[in-house]
Amino acid sequence: MNRTSYGAAIREAFVYLLDHHPEVFVIGQGLWAKWYVGNTMTDLDKLYGPERIMDSPVSEQACTGAAVGASLCGYRPIVVHPRMDFMLYAMDALVNQAAKWSHMLGGQAHPAVTVRAIINRGGEQGAQHSQALHAWFAHVPGLRVVMPATPRDARDLLISAVLCDDPVLYIDDRWLYEWEEDLPPIVESPLEREGPRILRSGGELTLVGVGYSTRLCLQAAQSLATKGIQVEVIDLRVLNPLDPFTIVASVKRTGRLLVVDGGWRTCGMAGEIIACVSENLPLGMLKQSPRRLTLPDAPAPTSAPLERAYYFGESEIIQAVRALLG
Repeated sequence: MNRTSYGAAIREAFVYLLDHHPEVFVIGQGLWAKWYVGNTMTDLDKLYGPERIMDSPVSEQACTGAAVGASLCGYRPIVVHPRMDFMLYAMDALVNQAAKWSHMLGGQAHPAVTVRAIINRGGEQGAQHSQALHAWFAHVPGLRVVMPATPRDARDLLISAVLCDDPVLYIDDRWLYEWEEDLPPIVESPLEREGPRILRSGGELTLVGVGYSTRLCLQAAQSLATKGIQVEVIDLRVLNPLDPFTIVASVKRTGRLLVVDGGWRTCGMAGEIIACVSENLPLGMLKQSPRRLTLPDAPAPTSAPLERAYYFGESEIIQAVRALLG
């Protein structure tokens, strides 16, 4: 076991892929700069050179389109967008092209491109630099979407994404980069086998997190346990295609569901999870109506006091759990 931070685990995945798979290369902006990618790609440009670590001009559409084209020629490119907000310039290449090719060509073409989008919130960055848009992309058929919450998943889901023959959107969150855990040796696993995972067992309530929200759920569960309240924490991990049955089975046992998501409320992942559980749960199994804790339906503020009111934390999750438990 190797004690590793979330950010360093992403770098470990890059090293593994570049060492073992010559068809892998990386393209994007600021791949050498901590300001852009934190500690997730330190010195990779020096280790592998510009042929495989391609620092691109500021053109999200151009580098994403080039990577989609390369993926159709047998490469497995990784596109890095240091801010998910500005990845929107690449929507055509990602949503209209990569996600559609296999379907339109009867499965004869497989754009094995991985697009890494970084969520970079807080610090008074404001509405145009703080968005978590994962629910948008989970809506698109043909595009796999993964959102690792733990250091192990930060490493292993990136490897699985790059080795998958389908286009994958891999979303990581800079608020997680310092989280550490012990990592076992790397074992390649097909992305098709991955789905929601129970991180903590409990019988009184099912608590589902997405990305950074999963860490908050684990912290809240630990605090609640000191008061004798045992909740089950499930990390969603794979947003598209969404497999709800681990969550459904948990809610059958607990009878209560709280979904915590760092995205907006309307048409968000939290609402989708609640809908999936409600559709698949027999009548009478719920002890309380499911609830969700999300960001308010408003753009992120810029001032620090307003940010503190806008973003929820562990205490808000504990309050919501207590309300559901009556």
